Amino acid sequence: MAAPVVDAEYLKEIEKARRDLRALISSKQCAPIMLRLAWHDAGTYDAKAKTGGPNGSIRNVEELNQSANNGLKIAVDLCEEVKAKHPKITYADLYQLAGIVAVEVTGGPSIDFVPGRKDSDASPDEGRLPDAEQGPSHLRNVFYRMGLSDRDIVALSGGHTLGRAHKDRSGFDGPWTKEPLKFDNSYFKELLKGETKGLLKLPTDKALIEDPKFRIYVEQYAKIMQHHTRSYQN
Repeated sequence: MAAPVVDAEYLKEIEKARRDLRALISSKQCAPIMLRLAWHDAGTYDAKAKTGGPNGSIRNVEELNQSANNGLKIAVDLCEEVKAKHPKITYADLYQLAGIVAVEVTGGPSIDFVPGRKDSDASPDEGRLPDAEQGPSHLRNVFYRMGLSDRDIVALSGGHTLGRAHKDRSGFDGPWTKEPLKFDNSYFKELLKGETKGLLKLPTDKALIEDPKFRIYVEQYAKIMQHHTRSYQN
């Protein structure tokens, strides 16, 4: 499929969709799954092969049925409400915009959004997303394939500050932080505390503090002052 023409009209639709997503995410309290949707659509990217990536392909039944995407049909269906109002916008742009709005609505930083992603009907093979049961070498294999660094791996893992794992989706259950609907750096603080009753730490989370190169960044992010204090409930 061709890339969209990012003209003044398209940019206006993006801003309208942003407002609609903000209202939707606030009313449905679905920020965590929207952020997960954006990540899982983007996280299949292969920098060398130039395949996968944020191209809207996760809407395909074949890709939605991959085990890593269990439960994401909820987010895809919610986005259809916004897509119906703004058909000009590509799914690829819409899903990434939903992730950005999810971060902002829950008190995170404002993120610049550059539209222009084209949609694809071709889904990548299963296995490109991280396996939560694995350790540091697996994380590096997955993220280096995308052209990302150790710092990027730790930073993106910080998305676990939002939401919780569900037994019927991943086999794991529970939140990573005490306020799972607030975007801050508490994920990193909790990692450094060790085991806390009621909070989840996946093998891939533990890998971030067990690997010395990852741990450096965990410690840095745990010290960052939280300037954005708006909570999801406000």
